[in-house]
Amino acid sequence: MTEKIVTVLNRAGIHARPAALIAQTANKFACEVLIEKDSITINAKSIMGVITLAAAYKTTMVVRTDGVDEVQAAQAIATLFENKFEEE
Repeated sequence: MTEKIVTVLNRAGIHARPAALIAQTANKFACEVLIEKDSITINAKSIMGVITLAAAYKTTMVVRTDGVDEVQAAQAIATLFENKFEEE
């Protein structure tokens, strides 16, 4: 299992477009991709799951990946957050 701590850096937070980017990226990998915020854990391959996190600007979450390509998947998701979902 690989874990990465990520922070929402885009001011709009995670709305439909970033949620879709996260889900599309997660679905490129065979491993399980989960995101945890507070005590809620969702499947990052589900757009609706990602949206339900209601993650606002500066929210910190944990990305957990488990499977054959877990390291690459965790890095790909973390990169989306670092790049502010290409919004700014």
